[in-house]
Amino acid sequence: MRRFAHSLYAQVLVAVALGAILGVLNPTLGAAMKPLGDGFIKLVKMLIAPIVFTTVVTGIAKMGDLKRVGRIGLKGIVYFEVLTTFALALGLIVGKLVRPGAGMNVDPAKLDTSAIANYTSSGHSLSTIDFLLNIIPKDVADAFARGDILQVLLFSILFGVALAALKSQDSLVLRFVEELSHVLFRIVAIVMRVAPLGAFGAMAFTVGKYGIKSLLSLGELMATFYVTSLLFVLLGLGLVMRWAGLGILKFLRYIREEILIVLGTSSSESALPLLMRKLERLGCPESVVGLLVPMGYSFNLDGTSIYLTLATLFIAQATNTHVTLGQELEILAVLLLTSKGAAAVTGGGFITLAATLSAVGNIPVAGLALLLGIDRFMSEARAITNLIGNGVATVAVSRWEGELDLERARKILAGEPEVEPEEYEPAA
Repeated sequence: MRRFAHSLYAQVLVAVALGAILGVLNPTLGAAMKPLGDGFIKLVKMLIAPIVFTTVVTGIAKMGDLKRVGRIGLKGIVYFEVLTTFALALGLIVGKLVRPGAGMNVDPAKLDTSAIANYTSSGHSLSTIDFLLNIIPKDVADAFARGDILQVLLFSILFGVALAALKSQDSLVLRFVEELSHVLFRIVAIVMRVAPLGAFGAMAFTVGKYGIKSLLSLGELMATFYVTSLLFVLLGLGLVMRWAGLGILKFLRYIREEILIVLGTSSSESALPLLMRKLERLGCPESVVGLLVPMGYSFNLDGTSIYLTLATLFIAQATNTHVTLGQELEILAVLLLTSKGAAAVTGGGFITLAATLSAVGNIPVAGLALLLGIDRFMSEARAITNLIGNGVATVAVSRWEGELDLERARKILAGEPEVEPEEYEPAA
């Protein structure tokens, strides 16, 4: 009991429960807790750009083999495309079978669209070309200042490749970057001590602001999305983990602290530094972790993909809009492109959905207003699925490369005791 009480997992679990209780008993006070959650997320995001930089640069520079860097990146993109397509198709199939919006008989003309105006206007301007061009920062300082993961990743890869080309494994620059990485993860350990407070504030705000009633009004869609996400993780990602020689349930138990942090904050980025460190501990090469995890946060959004196809069909069903098989395939094709930009902008999921509805044409964009009340609750499942998907992707590509320390991974997932690096000391 003493060990449980002092673990980060237990503290976050209790904090999430207390936050939900406060939101129900005193919605006004619960909503006022929002700064606690926002503050914690900002603390973590402050560290993401430099951690991505130091991890990628160190991994590539130590690897030395630039062909291997390109091979890992290509394998990652292939994996992302296959799993994203599967997630999109799964959402579409479940939406057709369950039909969560059927019978609502909503008149789009009577919906209040003022609250979604920002999303729909941004949705019209969202394009694949804009997304690709946005990967290139206007300057390096701006990329780090805004915390744009893809822009930081691009610069980090170029920096690491240039450092590797010098063929000096003992250069002063490499030693500095490596030591800086250790310092940054020590800061992460300090920041994680307030994770329970952040989870408490974010959960209290969500329940207090949006209330339990909003869950009941669109409960079928909520339940369908959560069950679909669970099926994707257990079956889809479970098969991938089995191919890698590991079990999905043991892996979920291994990253349970990160899952709970994401559950409380509704942000998968809040657990990115911890996930990277845990994957390295599991036996994935530092170079693969540094390259794949940041890439996955923009190209491997499995939970978001399920949500996008399911929400699109929900709006069509709720507004009695007939969608043909050809249009369903068109939705799938459009989302294969637009979903890649879902993490590039604030409110990316909603903006991507607006862009998709505009591209398809016959499904009313005004139907987005139906999702506003429950989107915050659904974002938690999206973020958790995205987190798990990126963890599994890194394990899979490591195995594909033949560089996963399988014996070590099996021992860790089996719960065998190990000496913890100081960065992983549990929060007291």
